[in-house]
Amino acid sequence: MSSTSSPPNPRRWKALWVIALAQFMVIMDTSIIGVALPQMQVDLGFSQENLSWVFNAYVIAFGGLLLLGGRLSDLFGAKRLFSAGWVVLAAGSLIAGLAGEVWVELVGRAVQGAGAALIAPSALTLLMMLFGANPKELTKAFALYGAAAPAGGTAGVFLGGVITEYASWPWVFYINIPIALLVLAVTPALMPSAPARRGAIDVFGAATVTAGLAIVVYAIVRAPETGWGTAQTWLMLGAGALLLVAFVVLQARRKEPLMPLRIWRAPNLAAANIAQLLLAGAWIPMWFFLNLYLQQVLGLGEFASGSALLPMTVAIMIMMVVLAPRLIARFGPNPLVVAGLVVLAAGMFWLSLVRPDGTFWVDVLPASLVAAAGMSLAFIPSLGTAVSSARPEEGGLASGIVNTSYQVGSALGLAAMTAVAASRGAQELGNPGALTDGFSAAFLGAAVIALVGALIAWLTLRPAPAAATAEPEAGQGQSRTAEVH
Repeated sequence: MSSTSSPPNPRRWKALWVIALAQFMVIMDTSIIGVALPQMQVDLGFSQENLSWVFNAYVIAFGGLLLLGGRLSDLFGAKRLFSAGWVVLAAGSLIAGLAGEVWVELVGRAVQGAGAALIAPSALTLLMMLFGANPKELTKAFALYGAAAPAGGTAGVFLGGVITEYASWPWVFYINIPIALLVLAVTPALMPSAPARRGAIDVFGAATVTAGLAIVVYAIVRAPETGWGTAQTWLMLGAGALLLVAFVVLQARRKEPLMPLRIWRAPNLAAANIAQLLLAGAWIPMWFFLNLYLQQVLGLGEFASGSALLPMTVAIMIMMVVLAPRLIARFGPNPLVVAGLVVLAAGMFWLSLVRPDGTFWVDVLPASLVAAAGMSLAFIPSLGTAVSSARPEEGGLASGIVNTSYQVGSALGLAAMTAVAASRGAQELGNPGALTDGFSAAFLGAAVIALVGALIAWLTLRPAPAAATAEPEAGQGQSRTAEVH
């Protein structure tokens, strides 16, 4: 049934809050562990170099399985996958909270990531089904949904600080369980249903791309310790690259691939996904190392360091919901993607000037607000362009691809900047000067990533048709996606 011929769902705005909550939670779970990392390091025995795997185990499973999640959403219906994802996320949260050893913690985080990989593409597909018929409503819905992601990432740091300070680090995982139960209770009544469709599931393709990403990230994280020029590093990088090439070859040969390569022919799809990948590659290392700077150099406690990033969270939410849609309507999405990445790079460069004896008010707050402005400008237009470029029958796939781009960018960006920071002294706990040098190098590296993203976006994003503004263009593309459900 076409969504354009059906009356609007009377519960669509309530459903939107649940969808936004889902996006908020799956991104928050990447960052809520930030403040808890030092305590987890002590309790579970992580090394400083391997501590980033508490983050990477989640985002590799998340990013590697998102294409599969998008495909399953198209085949079995977004509503079913949305509910299944919350069950898996809750199970992973329980494992991670109960963990007493490093490997158990990482397993729990990977299971959490698998649940998020089911939730994220189905949530975006549900949003399209609910609002695709009305471009004006869709713009508002998309702004709220878009704001939920970076707001969740930054708010997670604050909530992690509160929880770690006043409870204990396992509760940064347990908090997901009651929220999952609440979402599971309201989903049947709020979310639209879609009939199942017949088709094959490329499990081998999903395993290949996930393993390839994991090996590449592991090689980058380990390189400072094993050496960039060693055979071990290059053999692992080669093995990961070979698996990723094998994934592409498999997709070209399979009758029903996980990711049909023809989807990349859509104008601006590749460009927008590259922008999302590099945006995440700059943004995620920023909050990761900024949180470590606040605790390990400035000496702030868990609650104080989480609170220190609250102004950035509020700024992101206001700018994404209020400012970004108006600027998109006036200038179109492409200039905002480029400008946002440039502003983000400026914020990162400012952060690279942090001092061992610095203060929050001088070294952190102004630069973090500039970075937040850059993220707010670039995120929604690049996400909207990526999603609206898809063919109707590939809506879930397009959602999975753009979420994959963001998560892969997160993992690779953090892995690379972890290596850079370690090479400049970030592993020397108790030495504020060395730690600051390492964190500063990571911030500067993130600035370079953002600048590269701005340059690529400027060169590759094509202008929208003259007859269409940015908002209707996004709305029409997503409306077409909604019509197949």
